[in-house]
Amino acid sequence: MKDTRHRALMTGAVAVSTALAVVIGVRLSGYGVPVTLLLACCLSCVATFSSLLFRLVSAWSTTTHRCTRPDCDFRVSLTHADATENRRWQEIAARHPHRSH
Repeated sequence: MKDTRHRALMTGAVAVSTALAVVIGVRLSGYGVPVTLLLACCLSCVATFSSLLFRLVSAWSTTTHRCTRPDCDFRVSLTHADATENRRWQEIAARHPHRSH
């Protein structure tokens, strides 16, 4: 189920990125931009928009557990973890060893 939803989100991200790049390409073509430059611009837009949307989807499906001490920067990030694994890492983050300065 999660894998199908993740695949659908990634496919949607590519589709949205492609649509945005086509809109930008159509607008630029009205200014007489050469075809090779249009192609380069559209491909870079697809890559940039896809990268942004992939990062957003990844951040949306990632859980982060941090240490509760104010001066500690220990953290664990989990992607697509089940409830048991999530709880296990939450406990590890809460009781990890600290260095004494």
